[in-house]
Amino acid sequence: MSVIFHFLHLLGLIFLMCRTFSAEPNVPTPITCTTRGADLAEALTVIVCPSNCALQQLSVFGSGVYASVSSICGAAIHRGVIPQSGGPLKVHRLPGRENYLSSLSHRVKSQTLPRWTASFTMSKLISQPMEVLGESSTTALPRPGPAKKALKKNLKKPAQNGNKDCQVDIAMLLDSSYNIGQRRFNLQKSFVSKLALMLRIGPAGPHFGVVHVSEIPKTEFYLKNFTQPKDVISAIKEMGFRGGNSNTGKALLHTVESFFSPENGMRRGLPRVVVIFVDGWPSDDLEKAAMRARESGINVFLVTVAKATLEELGMVQDRNFAQKAVCQDNGFFSFNMPSWFSTNKYVKPLTQKICSVDQMLCSKTCYNSVNLGFLIDGSSSVGDANFRLVLEFMAGITDDFEISDLGARVGAVQFTYDQKLEMDFNDHTDKEAALDALRSIRYMSGGTATGDAISYTIANLFQPHKANSGRNFLIIITDGQSYDDVGGPAQAAKSEGITVYSVGVAWAPQDDLRAMASQPKESHTFFTRDFTGLEQFQQTIVKGICRDFNEAQ
Repeated sequence: MSVIFHFLHLLGLIFLMCRTFSAEPNVPTPITCTTRGADLAEALTVIVCPSNCALQQLSVFGSGVYASVSSICGAAIHRGVIPQSGGPLKVHRLPGRENYLSSLSHRVKSQTLPRWTASFTMSKLISQPMEVLGESSTTALPRPGPAKKALKKNLKKPAQNGNKDCQVDIAMLLDSSYNIGQRRFNLQKSFVSKLALMLRIGPAGPHFGVVHVSEIPKTEFYLKNFTQPKDVISAIKEMGFRGGNSNTGKALLHTVESFFSPENGMRRGLPRVVVIFVDGWPSDDLEKAAMRARESGINVFLVTVAKATLEELGMVQDRNFAQKAVCQDNGFFSFNMPSWFSTNKYVKPLTQKICSVDQMLCSKTCYNSVNLGFLIDGSSSVGDANFRLVLEFMAGITDDFEISDLGARVGAVQFTYDQKLEMDFNDHTDKEAALDALRSIRYMSGGTATGDAISYTIANLFQPHKANSGRNFLIIITDGQSYDDVGGPAQAAKSEGITVYSVGVAWAPQDDLRAMASQPKESHTFFTRDFTGLEQFQQTIVKGICRDFNEAQ
């Protein structure tokens, strides 16, 4: 038996080596149960496994992506590409990885492996007619019918200026990983091309860019590159399949950090939208990237296709990834399609969601929708050097917000016995100009009348801008005892909808600080013995403002 077994194994290797010279491209080459991924000579090989491989003690390392030392047939059963009775499949050679995870799937237990020089994954071998359909042009429409005729009409008469009722900047994150494979990747491109037509892209309408989701994210084209549907469709058609893991979290973070910028075509004041297509499930964590997207004012939609089966759930890193990825888990930002076939009926509903600007709940965030007012103690006890530290403290807080004419705004009042409006909310709507103005405030020197200063700030900084959108915050910075009452004016500020943070230094009484601060007092009151200690409060106050903003939504 041992001689026969080794003979069959050798015969399988000879078949593989001869395949390049004699076999047709899609004719499966028979192998044995013990043939390893390392035995394959080509990047893509079509093979057929014998039956009953699962009964043997085969070595399988990894889950989804397998170390090349693994048995191909054992890995194929583990992944669910072939049944226990064997069958044909495609094997894709991949680079090595740092870590291969263990899992139990389809009664095959794979093992962990810290590192290996080469990998492989596999996909089911689909019949030729299906392959022909999948390899068709990405701009081609489904089989003849009413929908095709309507789309041809749109192609002949594109809306040159775009849909003015759908002015949004969109990043489409297309699954380009081995999860989706080449054939379904082409079907995905076809669907997104139809979406581009239905959206009516144009200079005065939606703008559109594409990012690959694969091992390493890649921007295919930016918002600024194309403003006509035919150009977008042409660019989508030319997109190549990349492969690798479906690192959706990496791709989303890449999009948040580098895609949406004026240099890349982002238009100020318009909603920013990310539409993520996930075929199966992500290979990495989405939660942190999604949090960054929400904090940045980006509305994330998730389109899931071919969800994991019960047998595959063990391979899903986070089963709640869909709920964590979207802007808000209320059903509006989630979309599901059972497969990439017969998707025409899903184009219009997804378009309507993307164009529903009034439901873009993540467009406004604490970073771009607040009015920050600073009330600064300029009394004699502060001194010029310490006053400079106060200004740097204010600039440090301001720098975390998106200051602009359509975003957050900043203003400042300095007080002694008198008050001075140093900077109105409308004076500087550019961040750098606002920071320079804050750092240039001149020290007054004098007594301390904090209560009068709060009343002055309400009347001269906040009330003139009541019609402005944005939540109001007042940060009071003082180093001593006020000569007047602070509780009454602070309560008046809160009654006006102003959230008050009090920051005390040196001799500032704790009772006064708590009387001025909003509830809960513990998270809105700060104290340090020295002005050099102010810096430690910057991020805590910024996070507190965001918490207050989100709780009020």
